[in-house]
Order: sequence, then structure tokens, then C-alpha cells
Amino acid sequence: MEPDHHQLIQLLPLLPVLAQLGRTEHMTETAELLGVPQSTVSRAVSRASAIVGMDLLIRDGRGIRLTPAARTLLPYIEDALEDFQAGLDRVRHESDVVRGRIGVSFQHTFGEATLPLLISAFRGRHPQAVFELRQGPRDDCLQELAAGETDFALIAPIAPDGKGIRSLPLYREPLRAVLHYRHPLAGRPSVRLSELRHEPYVTLPTGVGLRALGEELFREAGFRPRIAFEVQESTTARGLISAGLGFGILPPAGPRSGTGQFLPEAELGLVEVAIESGLAFRQIGLAWRERSFEPDAVRLFREMVVTEGGGLLAELVRARSGTP
Repeated sequence: MEPDHHQLIQLLPLLPVLAQLGRTEHMTETAELLGVPQSTVSRAVSRASAIVGMDLLIRDGRGIRLTPAARTLLPYIEDALEDFQAGLDRVRHESDVVRGRIGVSFQHTFGEATLPLLISAFRGRHPQAVFELRQGPRDDCLQELAAGETDFALIAPIAPDGKGIRSLPLYREPLRAVLHYRHPLAGRPSVRLSELRHEPYVTLPTGVGLRALGEELFREAGFRPRIAFEVQESTTARGLISAGLGFGILPPAGPRSGTGQFLPEAELGLVEVAIESGLAFRQIGLAWRERSFEPDAVRLFREMVVTEGGGLLAELVRARSGTP
């Protein structure tokens, strides 16, 4: 450790005593104000003088007087203590303000990783944060946001700005054709949806963002799919597809989601294949209400997501999509 740094470490505990003594220039009064014995103040000054290498106090009759060295150091000591107190006050304030509720509505597919990643980043800075989470279809999320039941909606596609609603795109991920692993097209690098025209389709309910995005892709391909199953969430959809009961259009699930893990004895397994379309993606974003008063906890979460959300989620997108 460098000598100057070692001296600084030794001096830090003595700064409050030196600062108070500099204000009073009186041993007894300083001890009373700090609530310590006068001997403690005297030892602190002696130790500080030894560390600095010069006297900080001199006797003046029955009293004491600061030396020129002490008067030079005193403003720096005061500034250091004031800066630390300001930092301490800010930390305590931010810890207090995030005790308020932060309400978030989110679509089912964002509960596994996307939303937990954002909350984890925020709670790392504000461990007292309290979140109230509501899971549901995209339309329900937006309705809850507009009604003031939540502060944010994590949705895809993102909501257009208007009627007091603001939105921020966070990241974009591809949509894939999800097929049984023995499907004739399963070994292809990409497929055209028209090649699946006569296949049974596994989809999500009306009002879910993925349902609407799939319908847009089918319109582009020029046909309406034959719906075999309508399920509430993507996990069930993947299970049905892995049993060979149809195909689906879903975002990548990632290498440890079950994709690519086959049970040949039971004929269970699925693969994800790229879709040949410029529309085969979904834009995920955060929506919030504009209002005249925004609670501090809500403001801090929004500011973090606006400034850092895209970067926080970039690695997640790469891992799930299998891109470098």
C-alpha cells in the first residue's frame, strides 16, 4: 500500500473530531458535542499530528489554538465530510423512495427471463423495491395500464404513442416456425409459411400479441391456417408441437428450454426453423402512462429501463436466438 494512501486510511476515523475541534477550538466543548471523553479528543489530535507529521494544535495560555497547518487542512476536512454526508443522504433517500409499489403488467412469454432480468437489475440498486406483477394477454396489459391499475406494460408489439401512453422499444427478436422434430421440413434452415398451408396450427388466444403477429404473417403468405389447438401460453403450445399435433409460430426459447431435447421412444421433440419473411419478428417494448405526478419508485424504474434496458436485454436476445 502506498504511504500516502496508508496515512489517509489512518486519518479517516479522526476527521469528525478534527472538524468539530476546528469549529470550537476548545477541547472540553468538542468532547461534549461529540459525546466522548476529553481524553479521546486529545488522543485523536495527537495521533493526527503524528500521522500528518506536524503539530495541529498549540497551547495558548490555558486554551488551545489551531496551527497554520490545521487551518489549511480544515476546509478540506469539512468538504470531505459534507460530500460523504450528501452521498449517505442520497443513498438513504433512494432506499426510502423505492419502498413504493411498482405495478407491471406483462405478457406470459416475458415472465421467464425478460421481466426478471429488468427487476433484478433494479433491485440490485434498490433492494427495498416492491413490485406488483400482473400476467396476461397484450390487450389486457394495455387496458390495465390505461385504467391506472399498473404503472407499466411489457408487451409486444409495442403500443403506439397516444392518449397519454408512451412507449419505448427495448429489443427485437425473431419469430420461428416450431415443428415436430420428424416433420419433413424440420431439417431445413428456413421455411416459407405457404409450405405449411395444410398443416394443423397450434396458436394462442385472440388478444395475445403472438396471435396477432402470426395472423399478419399468414395474410402475407396468402392463406388462413387450420387451427387445431388454441392454448393459453407458449409452454403448452410447445408441448403439443413436440407431440406432433401441429406447428406453431413462436419466439426462440433458448438452448436450455427443451428445444432440441428429444425423447425418441415417445416420439417427442421439436425444432425451431427460421421463417422466410421480413415480418417474422416481434418488437418488445415498455409502455407507461404520462401523468403530472410520478412516484419516485416508478420514475427510477422507468429511467433505468429507458437508459439501460436495451443493453441489459441484448445478451438475452443473442442467447435465445443463437446469434453471436
